[in-house]
Amino acid sequence: MTLTNSLTDVPGIRVGHATNLEAVTGCTVILCPDGTVGGVDQRGGAPGTRETDLLRPMHLVNTVNAILLAGGSAYGLAAADGVMRYLEENEKGYQAQGVIVPIVPAAILFDLAIGRSDIRPDAAMGYAAAQAATDAAVEQGCVGAGTGCRVGGGMGNDFATKGGIGTASIDLGDGLIVAALIAVNAVGDVVNEAGQIIAGMRQPPDGQTFVGSLNMMRAMSRIIEPPTTSNTVIGVVATNAKLTKEQVNKVAQMAQDGLAQAIRPAHTMFDGDTIFALATGEIDANVNAIGAFAAEVVAQAIRNGVNAAVTLGGVRSLKD
Repeated sequence: MTLTNSLTDVPGIRVGHATNLEAVTGCTVILCPDGTVGGVDQRGGAPGTRETDLLRPMHLVNTVNAILLAGGSAYGLAAADGVMRYLEENEKGYQAQGVIVPIVPAAILFDLAIGRSDIRPDAAMGYAAAQAATDAAVEQGCVGAGTGCRVGGGMGNDFATKGGIGTASIDLGDGLIVAALIAVNAVGDVVNEAGQIIAGMRQPPDGQTFVGSLNMMRAMSRIIEPPTTSNTVIGVVATNAKLTKEQVNKVAQMAQDGLAQAIRPAHTMFDGDTIFALATGEIDANVNAIGAFAAEVVAQAIRNGVNAAVTLGGVRSLKD
């Protein structure tokens, strides 16, 4: 199998985007093969989610049919209705007394400060993203849930850096794959492997250098109620390993380490950082190895998302 360095390198996983460039928003749907076990780890202080409690151990349903990542803040959770309709039409879901109930956990990010705030992902957009899902290499940058992403938006669009959606994968040998798909909309700075800032709040008045989030936080360390901002990094890690529900949740937890590797600081009260984990159950594997490399591909996907982004909605990209 030829790898594409994207989430769809995990056999059976399909990804579809729906994008509105005028409104600068969108959503992304990850369709799962039958029997995919799901988990989640939510660490940011301002989450917007749906069906996440169901994914935790000691709850009835072990498998999921799809994951939705969407812009639109809490409004964007409505896009999951369209994904459910698509799955119901294709007879995919949990069988409950003769009724099909598709299981579609979801997370949203805040993109209402860019583009048009009155147009948000809805059921029609969720349905369109599910219809568009394919096992081809995943498009990155300003598409789907990455369309309206910004990094370091505390001083507005003029001094933010354009974020986006990024993906990455790794083959651990004998076809054992770990992959990630992340929408990058962070409060903190995105840094490269050397720790250098590649996306974040830009320094006024010309925006040619980065402020540095930790520098700002040092200056604001005694301000009890700092100016609020709304951000979130959301995404999915997937593997074709055989894992239990508890193990999949552990992978989601370990994958958050990749977010902390690439974003400084991460998991603030202004972030809704949420990572879903999926295991399609093909290959016996060590959960510790899967979790460790999940962190690696998350960090790579975050950097890829920023590198693939283009200037949009008045927010300059790294390329510009």
